[in-house]
Parts: sequence; C-alpha cells; structure tokens
Amino acid sequence: MPRALSFVCLIALILGSSPMIQAATPDPDTPLFNADGYRIKLYRSPTPQRIDGAQIVDTAQLQMLLKQNPEPVLIDVYRRQWLQGRFIEDEPHANLPGSHWLANTGDGELAQSWMEYFILSLRSLTDGQKDTPLVFYCRADCWLSWNAIKRANALGYSHLYWYRDGLDAWLAAGLPVEPAQPEPLR
Repeated sequence: MPRALSFVCLIALILGSSPMIQAATPDPDTPLFNADGYRIKLYRSPTPQRIDGAQIVDTAQLQMLLKQNPEPVLIDVYRRQWLQGRFIEDEPHANLPGSHWLANTGDGELAQSWMEYFILSLRSLTDGQKDTPLVFYCRADCWLSWNAIKRANALGYSHLYWYRDGLDAWLAAGLPVEPAQPEPLR
C-alpha cells in the first residue's frame, strides 16, 4: 500500500509541475480592466455591489419600474457570435419581454463598428433623449452589462439602471421571457 501511495504522489507532483497544467491557470498579472476602466477578461465572474452612474435594481424593483411612465427601455447586452457580417444563432436566447438585444456591446473593448452600433441603437431607442430611463442587463455574474452602463454613462445617458442578476434572476422568479434576436446593425 505505501508503494502505491508513493506512486500516486509522484504522478501528482509531475502533473502539478507540468507546463501544460500551469498554462491553463489564469496569470494573476494579466489585467482584468483596460486603461479606460472597462472589464476585458473573465466576463462571467462575480460583479460589484455598486456602479458609478447607475442604480442597481433587483427583480421586484424592476417590476415597479416597468409600471412607471415613462417605462424604461430594457437592453440586453449578452454576446452573440458574429461571423462574416451576421449574427450566428448557435443557441436559442430569451429576453425579458419588450427588451432590445444589443449583442456584443458589453465587451470591454469595442471595435468602431460595434461602438457605432451601440451609439446609434441607444439614440434610436431613446429618440435622442439622454434622460430616458435605460435598464441594462445580461446574466448573473456578468460584467457585460456593467461595461455597457459605464459606456452609456460616458455617452451622457443619465437615467441608468443595472439589473445586476439579469435574466437568471428573472427566470428564478418564474417570470415570462420571450425568444430574442439581436437588433440589426444599423
């Protein structure tokens, strides 16, 4: 028995020092944020309890907001694969009813075309009124909506809400969803 245990320990030691195993471990020196403060890595990880420029809302608070006038614009920023000039539907996606899906606009670093898509979509959804209430969401523990709020705030939008736990919290509450397609690029 001691010989078998020694063999197992030797294998564990060899594997633990393997460069392949070490390469799979995230480098603690790799920055999570870019110079402008946008999250650029590990988008699906715990999110902060606050965000500058927006109010965080839970499901009950969002339901109350949806009864107000003007009703807020719901914006999902979950990612969708983009290939050769079009969105690729690799799996079904659902949204809160009445939402607008601005796919890929929550990435930390946006190409100019995605930034223009974000700007033009917000302008269209708000009729150019930067005080229109906007609710951004994604999934629970998703930095994409955090980035999108930061970006909307930088563009001068002033009435921002973050539905921090997003679609996951909505579904957990047993509330209805609807099939979604990303808004077309303008």
